[in-house]
Amino acid sequence: MPRTARIEVPYYPHHVVQRGHDRNAVFVDQEDFSYYLDTLKECKREFDVKVYAYCLMTNHVHLLLAPSKNGALGKLMKRLAGRQTRYRNRLEGRSGTLWEGRYKSSPVDDDGYLLACCRYIELNPVRARMVSAPLDYPWSSYRERIGHTDNGCLDDMHPYFELGVSDQERRRIYEDFIMNSVPDGEWEFIREAVRRNQLTGNDRFVEQVNKAIGRRVERRGPGRPSLKK
Repeated sequence: MPRTARIEVPYYPHHVVQRGHDRNAVFVDQEDFSYYLDTLKECKREFDVKVYAYCLMTNHVHLLLAPSKNGALGKLMKRLAGRQTRYRNRLEGRSGTLWEGRYKSSPVDDDGYLLACCRYIELNPVRARMVSAPLDYPWSSYRERIGHTDNGCLDDMHPYFELGVSDQERRRIYEDFIMNSVPDGEWEFIREAVRRNQLTGNDRFVEQVNKAIGRRVERRGPGRPSLKK
């Protein structure tokens, strides 16, 4: 069966997932995580890709990226994967691959699903029972978003700034949003969209992408999630 083609649309956010080869660990110690984030900061500037969220788990990564032109997302992911592989291989005195052959990606409706995808990504360590709260996990964008750290990875995104008129208000509302109960079906829809390389959005968003890429794409799942304040 042929592989599902990835859809890349300039200026739209893309939820990206890349897993370790055979689901093996790709991050072993703190230096591994730090090296990956340093490379991400360098690559986002080189390829002109905005970073809206990230979470580095032990054996996979979640990224929310908005490329400025066709091909930029693929170039960034190739550079990230290659550098991390060479870094780990040098440390371990080995050769071979560190990652699965292909990353998964899903263009995201920045009007209705962008904050929902951020929540999905930043709650990964909580769902995995690694921590009890997202603030306790040092390798996701949550701490940077609410002002506890500033490592230079995150870019501005308008749905977040529309939450309030001040940094303090936006952070408070976002923290409440993260900790609110997730609407039924939201996590499943986001997970399946990226797993299948499909779209994360409503019917209006699907039509926008169809026009942008000049062909019809398939979408499955529920409608727009709510933002509870």
